[in-house]
Amino acid sequence: QVQLVESGGGSVQAGDSLRVSCEVSIRINSIFDMGWFRQAPGKEREFVASISWIGGGTEYSESVKGRFTISGDDDRTTINLQMNSLKPEDTAVYYCAARKLGRDEFDYWGQGTQVTVSS
Repeated sequence: QVQLVESGGGSVQAGDSLRVSCEVSIRINSIFDMGWFRQAPGKEREFVASISWIGGGTEYSESVKGRFTISGDDDRTTINLQMNSLKPEDTAVYYCAARKLGRDEFDYWGQGTQVTVSS
């Protein structure tokens, strides 16, 4: 099974930086892609960034390109999302997610961590 635990959320001012982290514990011998999603109040959950389990290839949503960076250790036990130049529109609950190789959907989710950016 997969356990994902996020941390690092908090309240900051616009223009500040914040790093959220995801501790990954995998008990199934499988390959996973990792991702970050976010959901603001009254909004649909949206994709933020992803990183391949092997190789480290990354993807970002248009709204965060150039500001956010997803990264992880070689063993992929920790996945980080470095968020710079934060905007009030970035306010949301941020979720870590895992997608098993060969599947279209992210099947495993963390509990989420709140990020609030004051204007």
